[in-house]
Amino acid sequence: MTDSGDKPTGPESQGDPEATGKKGLNPLQVISSVLAASLGVQSSKNRERDFKQGRAGVFIAAGIIFTLLFIGTVFTVVQLVLKGAGQ
Repeated sequence: MTDSGDKPTGPESQGDPEATGKKGLNPLQVISSVLAASLGVQSSKNRERDFKQGRAGVFIAAGIIFTLLFIGTVFTVVQLVLKGAGQ
């Protein structure tokens, strides 16, 4: 549809995700997808949802953050165990 200004009106002109068939993922969905993928237990339903609705940059950033937190946690646990074993 157009009005007198020849600008498209309706959901497709306003960036409505449902009109384009692409809804964004909420942060909890991104986190759960990254955790499931890191353990190798991501369901095909969620994987398809992620590819259809998600943005690659968000998953890359979440994956990097998860990896850094995982490495930091492992490092901290190892340091605590070594410190405890030295007493």
